[in-house]
Amino acid sequence: MSAPDTQIERQAKRHRPSLLGIATAAGAVGIVVLVLSLWPRPLAEDPELPATTTEVQE
Repeated sequence: MSAPDTQIERQAKRHRPSLLGIATAAGAVGIVVLVLSLWPRPLAEDPELPATTTEVQE
């Protein structure tokens, strides 16, 4: 069943803070994903980097 008396303007006004919060959170996640995707990562084959595995030296 639907509400007998819908006031779209009032509902939009009441939901505005929630929608702004959701939009802000989505924007923050988008920025984090963008930063992490562009963050420079060392290559595994780089000879100047220390080995990531534990090697036993004799």
